[in-house]
Amino acid sequence: MSTLILWIAACSLAYLIGSIPFGYVLGRVLHRKDIRSGGSGNIGATNALRQYGAKTGILVLALDILKGFAVAWLALHVLPGLLPGLAGSVRTGAFLATLPLLAVILGHMYPVWLGFKGGKGVATAAGVFLAYAPVPLLIALLVFVALAALTKYVSLGSIAAAAALFVVQLLFALLGRQALPFPWFTLIVALLIIYKHHANILRLLEGNENKLSFKQKAGA
Repeated sequence: MSTLILWIAACSLAYLIGSIPFGYVLGRVLHRKDIRSGGSGNIGATNALRQYGAKTGILVLALDILKGFAVAWLALHVLPGLLPGLAGSVRTGAFLATLPLLAVILGHMYPVWLGFKGGKGVATAAGVFLAYAPVPLLIALLVFVALAALTKYVSLGSIAAAAALFVVQLLFALLGRQALPFPWFTLIVALLIIYKHHANILRLLEGNENKLSFKQKAGA
């Protein structure tokens, strides 16, 4: 089997891993409910928290982060050793290494198992950047926590964190602290996350966006 076929298989596997809809699966298994039928209709941790409570919400969050981290760690530390012949230069190698990272995020956003209607990719992207760029992720996380705590809008915190992640990565590039001169991968991920929040942005502008609340209905 050629190196190219192996590499394509790695990207495909990354997408399939990203497509595992933990919010949907745990909702069915633990609560006998389709997570898409309530709340925002999203399969992510925020909607799981709203519908099922903190325990399920945190579990969904952890698993969505884990699938991003696992794929990113393997792509950055194992895949280059298995497929050395595909990367002809530092730029090419770095670009190819990020494609499985992008695939796992796209898998969460557009899962094949749910008709390509998935989550917003924030937790899975966080897992990717935990392996790929932990310091910029930490800064973005601080932005998220600060805005979400002040406004109770998770969507606003997520959008701001995605933008902050790109800005920090860009500053790192300008300071020469990464191999690539421009963080294209981070820009693409940030734009994808912001795009997936387009409905939230409209609700924020209209003042109709739901605020995060830990209060649950009886029996939830």
